[in-house]
Amino acid sequence: MRVSNVTVRKRLTAALFVGILVFFIIDLRLGYVQFFLGNMLTDGAKELWSRDIPFEPERGEIVDRNGVPLATNVSAPTVYVVPRQIKDPADAAEKLAAVLNMPKEKAYELITKRASSVKIPQGRKISHEKAKEIRALGIEGVYIGEDSKRHYPFGNYLSHVLGFAGIDNQGLMGLELYYDEKLKGKKGSVKFYANAKGERMNDMADDYKPPVDGMDLKLTIDSKIQTIVERELDIAQAEYNPDGIIAIAMNPNNGEVLAMSSRPDFDPANFKNVPPEIYNRNLPIWSTYEPGSTFKIITLAAALEEGKVNLEKDHFHDPGSVEVGGARLRCWKKGGHGSQTYLEVVQNSCNPGFVELGERLGKESLFKYIRDFGFGEKTGIDLQGEGKGILFNLDRVGPVEQATTAFGQGVSVTPIQQVAAISAAVNGGTLYTPYIAKELINPATGEVLMKKSPDAKRKVISKETSDEIRKALESVVAKGSGKKAFVDGYRVGGKTGTAQKAQNGRYLENNHIVSFIGFAPADDPQLVVYVAVDNPKGTVQFGGVVAAPIVGEIMGDSLRAMGVKPRKNQIEKELTWMDSPMIEVPDMVGMTKKDLGELYLNLKIDASGTGDTVVKQTPQPGIKLKEGSTIRLYFDNK
Repeated sequence: MRVSNVTVRKRLTAALFVGILVFFIIDLRLGYVQFFLGNMLTDGAKELWSRDIPFEPERGEIVDRNGVPLATNVSAPTVYVVPRQIKDPADAAEKLAAVLNMPKEKAYELITKRASSVKIPQGRKISHEKAKEIRALGIEGVYIGEDSKRHYPFGNYLSHVLGFAGIDNQGLMGLELYYDEKLKGKKGSVKFYANAKGERMNDMADDYKPPVDGMDLKLTIDSKIQTIVERELDIAQAEYNPDGIIAIAMNPNNGEVLAMSSRPDFDPANFKNVPPEIYNRNLPIWSTYEPGSTFKIITLAAALEEGKVNLEKDHFHDPGSVEVGGARLRCWKKGGHGSQTYLEVVQNSCNPGFVELGERLGKESLFKYIRDFGFGEKTGIDLQGEGKGILFNLDRVGPVEQATTAFGQGVSVTPIQQVAAISAAVNGGTLYTPYIAKELINPATGEVLMKKSPDAKRKVISKETSDEIRKALESVVAKGSGKKAFVDGYRVGGKTGTAQKAQNGRYLENNHIVSFIGFAPADDPQLVVYVAVDNPKGTVQFGGVVAAPIVGEIMGDSLRAMGVKPRKNQIEKELTWMDSPMIEVPDMVGMTKKDLGELYLNLKIDASGTGDTVVKQTPQPGIKLKEGSTIRLYFDNK
């Protein structure tokens, strides 16, 4: 059958159009691949060829309020292996094992793994000297990655607060855990390229992605005050060998924690050598126990605020005990204190007197103030593991429970709750949330990325009531059970506490937690200090005997470190037969040696200089010293 020329031309034209269409589609596809998918496919190929050597970021530093480093980093290289690049695995394993002190069988197992890269566990965070030895081996396929490890320059100092970080620089406890996301930063890497055999492709440049360092954390902690607290706890530990010690110092006007410590403590760099129950328990916020007489401040505040007592005019007779609901509740002083004003009830820490205040308030009002002061709930401090204590349910509070609660027995509270509550009682009546982290800072730019502000929860009592409480508690230190916390030149107020420890529902014999909470200056509180000593040995277990002098030492040195000036309108301390009389240092500048001979002072003089006239003296006039103390005089000729 003969095909016409017209048909042939039509078929050729159709074939031409089909061919053009096919080529157009192919060109379109090639263009799409080239211009739209090219980068993605190239990147995908590169990913198949690439090998990453990670570069760890620097973990953010933790510093005190003045910039003193408390947790920093030290460089610690890590060994990586790319198994496919190892030419002679047996030889490489033997050499690496010798330098890293590991079995060569284990080294061989690691460097022959079917993996793109392997981190050698025994080569993690090694010294720079060790890294230099490995580089000197010249083994192809063995790399040294930049890494760092956490360093705590002051050892055990502030250990429970700082916590610690693990080998992967992850926060595991304390502030290191609480602020881990902000501190840890983001990883970087060096990326090189290898062919299917794992051999390095030297014609392709390495890609470097820098790590992003973590943020620096500035604390409210003042290392000057923290150092004083650590010193005094070390002294108490050596003297009393207690089961534990707790100390907190706080600014009562905003909730900033200035110092926090406890014993037993630990070195964060060697936490693995310490039982978990030691490093897992930050006692100042975790432990709960009966507060004892320090809790009487809350009952006093409630009674004053509700107008249930006049400290100067109201009197109370203490026979030594009081019967409530069939139970006899005793005063710590056998035979009682007799007739006394309610100010003396506070000074003497008289249990029956506070039982009477609890009865005047009634259980609803008493427990309302207890909860308003923050007991029975967490304070919200920015640390892990805070306890909340235990309070009676109001419907289960009978006359006995009401009475014992009024003087601090039968309830369970945490140390940080007590510090926050007493701060509210003396700062004018405002309860603040305690906090310990002040700022988060970009280490590269110095920009402040987060700044905490004081969190005022609520007004608990009036300023007038707070003024009365401060006066009463100042008299406790000058004339009552807290005399050993007295600091000459500073108006210190406070309250002692002695609480029996319970076990299996029964109180232990001769096993107490003795405490003292103090504040100063009493006319304008800048510092609240709480110390509790658990079962001190070889001493009478009273808060006024053991804890009060520790708080006095911390308070005096801390106020001087803070630059707080002494007050001249201090209540005169009521001396006991055990106290040495205090002598006010006179102004001796300008006096001659003859003048000094006529001046009767029961003070020792350490003289220096060759002249006849005093030109300088230490300490300055007006300071009070114990009889027999030494003053230094500098002589010269005028």
